[in-house]
Amino acid sequence: MIRVMNYGFLNNLLVQNKQVLKYLIAGGFVVTVNLSVLYTLTDFFGVYYLISTVCSFLVSFCVSFFLQKLWTFNDRDISKMRAAKQMTLYLCLQGSGLVMNATLMYVFVEYAHMWYIASQAIISFLIAIGSFLVSRRFIFTSTVRF
Repeated sequence: MIRVMNYGFLNNLLVQNKQVLKYLIAGGFVVTVNLSVLYTLTDFFGVYYLISTVCSFLVSFCVSFFLQKLWTFNDRDISKMRAAKQMTLYLCLQGSGLVMNATLMYVFVEYAHMWYIASQAIISFLIAIGSFLVSRRFIFTSTVRF
């Protein structure tokens, strides 16, 4: 007996979570941009790796901000004041994510004795969820008051 798979459920799941899927795709693209800029500056142009790290963060931050704003959250309001305030909030979010990442990494590795790669995977997942929720609720919402 041949069973035909019902793709309606899968389609409904993807449609309902389209924004989450876009967020993850954009995030994956931004990681690629970050690593590409880091590698190019360091290995091809001989830039000191810590300076390359800062440059790659700045480039990937800008790419991430505009991808999330325009594509993931479909926020087309590009007035200078609104975009500047959103960018400031997004930078604060990313900065707090960095602090949280370093803090949790230290706790997981030093006190929980977890492998640093596994720790980073868990932390990245948790921070991605938090960042998505904060971005959707407070930064890229049409009801945000500036």
